[in-house]
Amino acid sequence: MTTVTADKISKDIDAVLAKVADGGERVRITKRGRTIAAVVPVEDLKLLEAVIQRLEDLIDVRDADKAMKQFEKDGKSVSWEVVKKKHGL
Repeated sequence: MTTVTADKISKDIDAVLAKVADGGERVRITKRGRTIAAVVPVEDLKLLEAVIQRLEDLIDVRDADKAMKQFEKDGKSVSWEVVKKKHGL
């Protein structure tokens, strides 16, 4: 991965974008020695978005499983009537 400073990228944005778009490079942008951003090819972004969505889905399933366990007693589901009564519905 190439690293450029924020000052340099502001001067050479066209060259950096060409490296990313045409060459498939990933460019890390730093400011005062700290990484502040990255420029990546669109294909990388699409992959990252898919991975993030999958992780969020897995977290949602895990959370739903936890919530469902609140409505079980001795490993058996509790009826909707019991749930409503328990929660004052």
